[in-house]
Amino acid sequence: MYRVTPKVLALLTALTFAWGTNWPLFNIALAELSVPMFRMIVLSVAVATLYGIMRLRGDSFAVPRGKWLPLVAASAMNIGVWNVATSLAVLYLPSGHASVLSYTMPLWVALLGLVVFRQPPTGRSLAAIFIGAAAVVALMIPNFASYGNAPQGLFWGLCAGFCWAIGTYIVKRTAWPGMGLSLTFWQVAVSWLPISLGALLLDGLPAHWPSPLALTVTVYTGAVPMALGTAAWFALVKLLPAQIAALSSIAIPIVAVVSGVIFLHEPLSLLQAVAIASTVVSLWLALVPGRRAG
Repeated sequence: MYRVTPKVLALLTALTFAWGTNWPLFNIALAELSVPMFRMIVLSVAVATLYGIMRLRGDSFAVPRGKWLPLVAASAMNIGVWNVATSLAVLYLPSGHASVLSYTMPLWVALLGLVVFRQPPTGRSLAAIFIGAAAVVALMIPNFASYGNAPQGLFWGLCAGFCWAIGTYIVKRTAWPGMGLSLTFWQVAVSWLPISLGALLLDGLPAHWPSPLALTVTVYTGAVPMALGTAAWFALVKLLPAQIAALSSIAIPIVAVVSGVIFLHEPLSLLQAVAIASTVVSLWLALVPGRRAG
């Protein structure tokens, strides 16, 4: 049995706004930086941020014996594949469309839990999954033409969500004795090296610095959504069942949509309003315990 404590709510709120408001900023950075170089800088800033926080707090960087293999696997799924797949999806689709596909992760978590781990959802969580799926579909409907015109974007967006689900289970089902923030640091650090080498091989060093605005957005993405947001996510995964933690992420694309409405003056469609309402209901079902009989 899990409890939705003030700590869980604080982590969920911080994560939702850190990750949700970041998607509309991608276009600013990617207008001046290639996708590989953008990801390299973001991960470099994230590693430096997490390292600095851990040094200030006096945290240990030690990895328990026998945990390197699951750590590398979790890093590959949660950070490596996620960054590469979402970057490839954004090459073919607008960032908002790609974000919706990536956040199909809760549906993959539920499917993996049922098929691989024989964990059937409860009636309440099943209702939350179906309503959350309705929210995702409502966001996808206006973009079906884009997916048809760019099937590679559809593939890579769904791949990102599926691999994130696998990584979530690796983190949840592995004991990490003594690892707090170091679990996030090492996952980011392990993926930083191959992604950085790939960026340098593909693009080389940039010929000129991006504008101050693009550079600020890139550094912010590394320090807040990537470093602090990822740390908040893994803390939630430890505190909540995998399916409930996954469902908590469905509010993120909603925040991305609302951010577009507020900052980019994009219209709010009826389907988007339905998605927002569905998300609220789904989160309530997932996070608020039902009344016990008797």
